[in-house]
Amino acid sequence: MPCILHIETSQSVCSVALSQDGAVIFHEEDREGHQHSQKSAVFARDALSFAESHAIPLDAVAVSQGPGSYTGLRIGFSLAKGVAYGRGVSLVAVPTLELLCVPVLLFHEEIREDALLAPMIDARRMEVYTALYDRSLREVEEPRAEVIDENSFLNILKERQVCFFGDGAGKCRKVIIHPNALFIEGVEPLAKHMMPLAERRLARGETEDVAYSVPFYLKEFQATVPKRLI
Repeated sequence: MPCILHIETSQSVCSVALSQDGAVIFHEEDREGHQHSQKSAVFARDALSFAESHAIPLDAVAVSQGPGSYTGLRIGFSLAKGVAYGRGVSLVAVPTLELLCVPVLLFHEEIREDALLAPMIDARRMEVYTALYDRSLREVEEPRAEVIDENSFLNILKERQVCFFGDGAGKCRKVIIHPNALFIEGVEPLAKHMMPLAERRLARGETEDVAYSVPFYLKEFQATVPKRLI
């Protein structure tokens, strides 16, 4: 099994992990706010020092691909590409929506066998970035930006359970009302959960071009004009 450095900076929590032989052997995270540029670099340095002190060669760097915070994604990709280039190792991009599904599959036994997973990343107002996956993480509906209303997911909810989670799910709880709608709180993308997804992509040879790889923003950045003070 490879040794992989994992970097997650797509949302408010900044985290870095190191895995080897299918297990996480190092993990650090910061929940104090958006200090990703400083914290991620320090965490990555600590992780690499840990690997070197244990004579563990690095095989790849995995980074959370997005969607998510534009600034956070750029910081994560810049760091991941720098380490991958400097160490001469592979770069793997892990979709953030898929990453959100990992702790749900690992720690929530209450979901039904035929349930679909709907990770949600908060966008603006009632808009979220979302997708649908089955329990094997097969993509049922591709990632998209969607404005949530009372009809969202209704056709699917009539047929089976749909689990909603992520930082965009809370605002949808009062809008998506159905017996088959299950809302799970406290699910966030963390580097320590990237390992199975990164290992699978690396084994399949699904690596990125270190020079040209970019985050998956899903929507173009929209700058706003500052309000006049006078």
